[in-house]
Amino acid sequence: MSRLPILVVGALLLAGGAAAHEVRPAYLALRETAPDTFDVLFKAPTRGDRVLRLTPVLPDHCVEQGEPRFQLAPGARVTRLRVHCEGGIAGRSLAVDGLTATLTDVLVRIERADGAVQIGRLQPTSPPLLVEAAPSRLQVARTYTGLGIEHILLGIDHLLFVLALLLLIRSWGRLAATITAFTLAHSLTLAAATLGQLHVPGPPVEATIALSIVFVAAEVVHGRRGHPGLTARAPWLVAFTFGLLHGLGFAGALADVGLPQNAIPLALLAFNVGVELGQLAFVAAMLGVWGLVRGMLGEPGRLVEIPAYAIGGIASFWTLQRLAAFWS
Repeated sequence: MSRLPILVVGALLLAGGAAAHEVRPAYLALRETAPDTFDVLFKAPTRGDRVLRLTPVLPDHCVEQGEPRFQLAPGARVTRLRVHCEGGIAGRSLAVDGLTATLTDVLVRIERADGAVQIGRLQPTSPPLLVEAAPSRLQVARTYTGLGIEHILLGIDHLLFVLALLLLIRSWGRLAATITAFTLAHSLTLAAATLGQLHVPGPPVEATIALSIVFVAAEVVHGRRGHPGLTARAPWLVAFTFGLLHGLGFAGALADVGLPQNAIPLALLAFNVGVELGQLAFVAAMLGVWGLVRGMLGEPGRLVEIPAYAIGGIASFWTLQRLAAFWS
């Protein structure tokens, strides 16, 4: 097996743009704090000074208690309010007005007083979300598996790290070992951080994840010039080491959603399975496209350095951007 061609990387970079996690859904959370009383939090994404005109639509029998509170947070406008819904909201529907005019999804989280959690997603073309009386284990597994798949496929930084590793690997055995090492490492830190056994601030983690991509991209260039580094000699070791960091990044995304208290192991396992399914689908797609392109164009030779420089350049920008955010 040889290296991925410029076309594959170029298509990914154009699709991903110049910022990781650029696709940001809105977020609607309802937490039951007393019988039939819910604290509501709604985050509408912003781009500069522009706020998406989205308004949560709660069941008709829900009555506001007090005035809503508004604040601006990085990348979002946050609305908080408290409502009383006599008889509860099970069997009722939730929606977001204005969603059909956007390309944005809305992640919905409903937490009941007994700890049961329902996670759902509203899309521009989807019907309102029906609030279930008691989410089943199947629903929990399906929802968190989908969240895991979505996070890895929309996490351009994680995908570029995997892609940079693929640029270095020439044998199926090494590929299997590398993917296994990366999976094992990020599974360990994902579980430890999510369960509260490991606490690392998010900004340094995100900056170091970007730096890990720069490191592997540089290794690609050195290897092509006859100076193979540690990643070329032992890709599984590098994948495991940096996989620990990427697991912390996954944990940060999962923390935004939360885990159902009555099904934490199942939700955590399902999210991790989703991450792996998305990662394997990405690897399979890259290898499939590479096989087709190689059949048409042949071995790209040193031209493979171009995507390596592109990956490293974008990751360098992310590193500086995240460091600046950390110190600001």
